[in-house]
Order: sequence, then structure tokens, then C-alpha cells
Amino acid sequence: MLKLLPATDRHHAAPVNWLSSYFLFSFADYYDPQNLHFGPLRVFNDDTIQGNAGFPQHPHSEMEIVTLVLDGELTHADTMGNKSTIKKGEVQRMTAGTGLAHSEQNATDKPAHIYQLWFIPNQKGLSPSYEQKDVDFLDKKNELVPLVSGQKVLEDVVYMNSNTTIYWCNLVEGKTVTFKTFPIRNTFIYVKEGTLYINGVDIGPNDQVRSTDENVLEIQASKDAQFILIDLPGSEANY
Repeated sequence: MLKLLPATDRHHAAPVNWLSSYFLFSFADYYDPQNLHFGPLRVFNDDTIQGNAGFPQHPHSEMEIVTLVLDGELTHADTMGNKSTIKKGEVQRMTAGTGLAHSEQNATDKPAHIYQLWFIPNQKGLSPSYEQKDVDFLDKKNELVPLVSGQKVLEDVVYMNSNTTIYWCNLVEGKTVTFKTFPIRNTFIYVKEGTLYINGVDIGPNDQVRSTDENVLEIQASKDAQFILIDLPGSEANY
């Protein structure tokens, strides 16, 4: 079953003049008891952060936090002693575990566009940790590029403590990618730009699809498209 959620279903928040954020799940001032999570995917925020601004230090615990930088860059600092710049095309994973605090600042004059995703970890009480990698996912064409995974069979990806894999795809008009899945798995797709035709359903910019009980997804670009695909466990016992 494919559930299409149009772009208009996203919750828009602009709590300060330097931040424009679209929440795909309940977060901060947006609460919908029917939209708390999709499997272990608890938060998906589509953020634009203006230059010379950002999030001051704040705490987290018991969450796997993944940041994808789509444009611009962010400077990260945390209480583990990490300080780095996450640039366009790079991926960061932070295991909050038993607790940490971090800040995210756009130290440039240009806006930064990021996706930030939070996942319920597969176990509690983990030691906080951090990983960052240049996956160069914005340039590869017509393939699902794995970025982050808890499945150790995948190489050259960022690891996270979740039975989940995050893919990115830049799909040229007329091309198709096939994603094989299982009825015990869920699939989440969010389109950055372009249009897709997925198992008979038309998907436009900033639309999302939540798929359950499917064996295969045939994803065709009706117009040059960029999208994120997340393969998720369907039951809490498999998180």
C-alpha cells in the first residue's frame, strides 16, 4: 500500500527570522497523534538556515540523528569535543545515547539547506558517538546511493544504530530505478525536486510516500528528480 502525503500536508515553522523549517512528523509546536513516527523514523525536518545564524548548544539523548547537507554548509560542535564543518554532499550521524549537547551554526553569508532526521535507536544506553563522511551523493545519476545504514553488509556508508538504510537518488527524466522490499519492511520517500511515477502514483516536489506491505517499488522520473528513500523495519521488534 502506498500512502501519498502532498507537500501541503507538511507543517511549516519559522520560529525565528533565520530559520524556515518543514516538519514531516510531529515536532516542537506541531503535534498530530496520527503522525508521530513511521517505524523508527521519528523526525524529518526540511530546514533552511540563513547565513551567520544557527542553533545554539542544546541537549539530546536516546536518538540517532542524521544530517544531510544539500546546499551550503554547517559548523558542528559538541560536548564530545568534536568540531567540524559539514559541507554540501556530506552526511553526519550523531548517536545521542546517554546524553550530549551540540550546536549547529551556518557561519557563511549564504543559506544552508539541510534534511535532519531522527531515528529511535535499536537499543538504549549507548555511548554518544559521531561520524561524518563525504558520500558525494548529489552527483551520482540513476542509482540509489546508500548514505547511512545499520546493516553492516553495506560498505562506505555512515553507520547508525538502527535496522534502517537511507538512500539518495538523482533520477534523470525517463529513467527508472527498482527498489525491492518485503511486506515486513516499510519505505519512506520524500521528493526534493522533479516528479516521480511510483507504482501508478504521481509524486511531485516535496510530496512524500509512505509504503507498507509492498514487494517492489518501480520508481520512474517523469521529470528530472532528486529524492531520498528510507528502508525501515515495519515492527518495533526489528528496530
